[in-house]
Parts: sequence; structure tokens; C-alpha cells
Amino acid sequence: MIKESMKIFLSDLKNSSKDLLPIVAVVAFFQIFIIKTVPEDLISICIGLTIVAVGLALFIRGLEIGIFPVGENLANDFAKKGSLFWLLLFAFLIGFSTTIAEPALIAIANKAAIISDGRIDAFYLRLTVAFSVGFAIALGVMRILLGHPIQYYIISGYIIVVSVTFFAPIEIIGLAYDSGGVTTSTVTVPLVAALGIGLSSSIKGRNPAIDGFGLIAFASLTPMIFVQVFGIIVYNFGSTAEVAQSVVTVTTNIDRFGTYNLLVEFFGVIKDVAPILLVIGFFQYIIIKKPIPHIRKVFVGVVLLIIGLDAFIVGLELGLFPIGETIAYSLTTMGNNYLIYLFAFMIGFSTTMAEPALIAIAMKASEISKGNIDQKILRLSVALGVALGISLGAFRLISGTPLHYYIIVGYIIVIIMTYFAPKYIVPIAYDSGGVTTSTVTVPLVAALGLGLAENIDGRNPLIDGFGLIAFASLFPMITVMGYGIHASIKNKTKQKEA
Repeated sequence: MIKESMKIFLSDLKNSSKDLLPIVAVVAFFQIFIIKTVPEDLISICIGLTIVAVGLALFIRGLEIGIFPVGENLANDFAKKGSLFWLLLFAFLIGFSTTIAEPALIAIANKAAIISDGRIDAFYLRLTVAFSVGFAIALGVMRILLGHPIQYYIISGYIIVVSVTFFAPIEIIGLAYDSGGVTTSTVTVPLVAALGIGLSSSIKGRNPAIDGFGLIAFASLTPMIFVQVFGIIVYNFGSTAEVAQSVVTVTTNIDRFGTYNLLVEFFGVIKDVAPILLVIGFFQYIIIKKPIPHIRKVFVGVVLLIIGLDAFIVGLELGLFPIGETIAYSLTTMGNNYLIYLFAFMIGFSTTMAEPALIAIAMKASEISKGNIDQKILRLSVALGVALGISLGAFRLISGTPLHYYIIVGYIIVIIMTYFAPKYIVPIAYDSGGVTTSTVTVPLVAALGLGLAENIDGRNPLIDGFGLIAFASLFPMITVMGYGIHASIKNKTKQKEA
């Protein structure tokens, strides 16, 4: 048993190390050949990256034996119970409870409060986003029950986003677009995906590949609408509040190597996961009135997930974030914009390939599609989309052109491609925009955007600093549908030749 477990762990560790290689290569290239300096804390960086690899391996194993089975079993039980009220309440609470404690959202909200001199209240912003995500998951579940095509909802949502943009204050637009990307956490994504797939598998006439995906897309879309409405209210009827001018970084609040409090951070991860476990426990034992199957195995999976996620975050803080922030700052002071675009492209690609939420979704997509969707090609397509998005976002920031022009054109392209892409790829493409902006990508991308806005003359960090995450969420939808269209054309050509 122990020997078999070690064999599985070493296999997971090997795969996670491969996923991290692109990040290491990008950082090493820029540090050695562009910045031309050796980092002072090289040893701690190497230790940190090793911890990241171990954490990622444990996290993936925890998902496989803990979160995925529980989510799918709950969905099956709800489908058998036939209670619409409890199912929608469960969906809402999963979205709300996981988002309100999301570290990336907390960091972005705190930063927005400071940059806006208190005009934007961090707590009310988080409350708005959490409510919108809860509403989104409940709406997505209703769509699965009704069997409506997802594109009708998503396209309608884009039209609303664009329409509200013309009334929203300019200070809130970038933040609103970014808020859609920071809501889908590393733990939330697999559970929500499991809920959608489990539900569509339990209802007659539903296809898990077509109907099961899409909940994450809803969770990325609605915050953009709600936060813009929040901004209209705040900037027209609100008043400036006093905010302590303390330094709030866009990464999680962690001390550097040597002073880092491991115990505090570990309990912080437990606090982030606890709302999900409480919601699951309440509905499983009080509403469904049925014990969790294979409870010991699930418990081990949850423990592995918590330890893995904690190690992953600790390793990132020790090994990647410090050097990433240093490189971003160095590039802004060198005055070579092309190097900034190259760094944005390469860091976007490499961090996305290592994103745990994307790995989880790609695994599930490959399984549900019975091999029609190649896991590696899907991840490569998403990573390419993020890379293109962030580099274009950096160009937008440096050139000073309005953010919403780019986003509106991007939405138009997505809508057009939706009608040409195969049905099975559309929901996954929509979801891919939400899974790219999570544990690894958000802090680095946000740091790059705010760093550029603070170091370029004529840029306002509140107006120009936010928005890169929105680009990172939009472009993967285009590249993934492009992959689907290409695969469809290729299959038709093979059939004709046969």
C-alpha cells in the first residue's frame, strides 16, 4: 500500500515538475540574459520552486480522491432528491462562501481601496463580487436543468457588460473586468466543475461534455456586471472613506524566507477551504441526510489538498514572486517596451501551464470527452491565449488606449467564433477564461500591471493598472475555440479522405 502510494506520488511529482519548467526557464532567461544579474536569494528561490512542485503533486492527488468524487456525488443526490430550492441554494452558497474568502480577491480589493483613497470600500467590493458569483453558479445550475444552450446566456451577458460599461465611471471599469478573473479560486473551480458534470450526468437528455461545463464562465461574467453597477452607485452617491495608507501587496500577505510564519499561513489555507467544507457538510448530512461515501478516502484527499495548496503558495512566495516582481520592475526602468511585451507573453504562457485549476479542468475535459479533447493541447491553447492577452494588455497600458475598446472587440470575436466552433468545445472555451486567473497567474499579472502603471508617466494606477487579468480571461476563449474549429476541420478532412 505504502509502496503503491509512493509510486503514484513520484509520478505526480514528475508531472508537476514538468509543468513548472516553463516558469523556471522564463525567469532564468530574463534574469541571466536581460537583467544580467544573479539573484541574491538564489538558494531560497530553488527551495521555493521545489516546494511548489511537491505542493502541486499533493494538490492534484487531493482533487482526484477528495473534491471531484464529493462534488459529483452531491450533484447525483440532488438530482435524485428533486428539490430545486435546495439545489439552487447549495449552488449560491458554494459560490458566495468560496469567493468572499478568496485571497486574490481580498488582495485586489485592498489595493483598489488604497489607490482610490477609500472611495472604493474593500469589504463592500468583496461582498458585491461574492454575491455575483453565488448568483452566477445558481443561474448556471438552472441552465443545466432547463437544457438551454450556454451561448445564449454568455452572449447576453457580454451585451450587458458592454452596455453597462458606457455608464460606469472610468475608475471602475478595469477593476470590474479584472474582478471576473479573480473569483475562480484553485479549490472552487474543481468543485464547481464536478457539480456541473455530476448534475448533467444525472439528468436524462443532458450531455456532460456540452452541458456539464460552463458554470465557471458564469462566475467570471457576472462580477463584471455587478462591480460596474457598484461603481456607478459609489461614484454617484457614495462618499470618500478614510483608508489606512499601509502597504498592501497584490500577492498574499506572507513574510519572506526566514521570517515566514508557516503555521499562520497553514491555518489561512484551512480558513479558505473551511467555507466549502461547511457548505458540503451541511447539505450532505442535514439536507440530503446521507453520509459521504468512502469518507476516510475523501478525508485523506482533503488533507492532501490543504497541505498541497499551502506548500504551493509558500513555494511561490519563496521562489517565484520575489524574482518575478524584481524582473517586472527592472524591465519598466530599462525603457525597452518590446522586452516588456516579451516578458508578458512568456510569463503568461509559463504560469498558465502550471495553473492547478487549469490542470484540473483539462483532466476532466479529456475524461468527459472520451479523448476528443487532448488534455495537453487544451492547456497549450489556453496558455497561448493568456500569453497573447497579457502581452496585448501590456501594449494597451503602455500606449494608454482605453481598456474597453479592446475588450468589446474581443467579445465580438468570441461571439462570432461561437457559431463556428463545435458544440462540445464552446462551454469548455468559456470556462477556460475563468480557470486561467488563479493562484499562480493573478499575483504576477496584477503586479506587472500596477508596476507598469506606477512607473510610466501619465498613467493612473486605478484606471490603467487594472485590466491585465481581464485580457488573460478573454483571449483563452478565442484560442480554445480556434483549437476546436481546427480539430473539427481536420476530422472532416480525414473522413473525406477515408
